[in-house]
Formats: sequence, C-alpha cells, structure tokens
Amino acid sequence: MRVYVPLTLPGLAEAYKTGELGAGPLLAYAVTPALREWYLSGDIEELEYAALNRAALASLRLLAADAGAARRRVVVAVDVADGAAVADPDRALDPSALGEVRVTGTVRLAKAAAVHVDSDDAEEDVTAAADALEAADAGDDDAQFVVDGAEDHELLWYATQEIPNLVGLGG
Repeated sequence: MRVYVPLTLPGLAEAYKTGELGAGPLLAYAVTPALREWYLSGDIEELEYAALNRAALASLRLLAADAGAARRRVVVAVDVADGAAVADPDRALDPSALGEVRVTGTVRLAKAAAVHVDSDDAEEDVTAAADALEAADAGDDDAQFVVDGAEDHELLWYATQEIPNLVGLGG
C-alpha cells in the first residue's frame, strides 16, 4: 500500500541520517475507503493525488509548529505492507481526517518510492499559509484563502537518490 508521510526538510534530513521515517504509529495519508467515498469519482491516480495533498496540508501544519524549518512542504511516498496502515474508524467520516492512517512498525526510508517537495518559489506562499493556519482553523475566511494559496504550488517529484541534495548533504 502506498502511503504519504508528511515531513519538513529537517525531518527529511533526520530520516536520511537514521534510515527511517520513524517508528510507528506514524501519521500518514493513503487512499482509504472514506477518501474514496468523499471524492465519489476518480481513478486511483486522482485519489492518490488527493491523499498526497492531504499529506501536504499535514506538512504545512508541521511547518507552522516549527518556526526554524525551511518553508517548503515535504511528503515522502512510501510503500508499506497492506495491514501496516490503518484508518481510525472513529474518525472515518471526519472531513479533517480524510485519508489519514496510522502506520505501525518502523518505516524504513529505503521503502520510499519518491519525495515530493515545494520548489524555492513556493516559500513565500507557504510561509504565509503556515502563519495563517491557526486563524483559518478558527474559521477566518481570509486566512483560509491564504492557506489555499500554498496549494496553488505543485509539489515537485524527486527520486530518493536526490534526498542528500534536498537536505543540503549533497556533493
């Protein structure tokens, strides 16, 4: 099963250093039955894109909590055993939890299929979105507009071999 793990660039650097995204339970996003139901139509690629975008929003939340992290959203796409990722049945219909899963066990970075990261030109909008997140969560429509502005930037795809360059350890 493909899951999308939200991180920050410092989190990705730590994963590169340790060789793992973390020990479970680890928050991730995937194509869950609730996500399928919410989007009603769409092929698997569209549903995976929706799960990736849910993870990108979770990465934005991580950035809002870490003022020192570079203002670029990071999502690692990783393949885990089917039974390793489980949605919380009590939150299945909660719109804020769509696609959310908990991954049990240690998730090795070697299982990653790709890394998705904002380009440098997204930093200004991502910074503004991270700053506006709390107000948007409280119902401020103007703040929500700012948060949505980060979504205008597509995350770029990187091969896992490019992680050292992404985290500043490349040669």
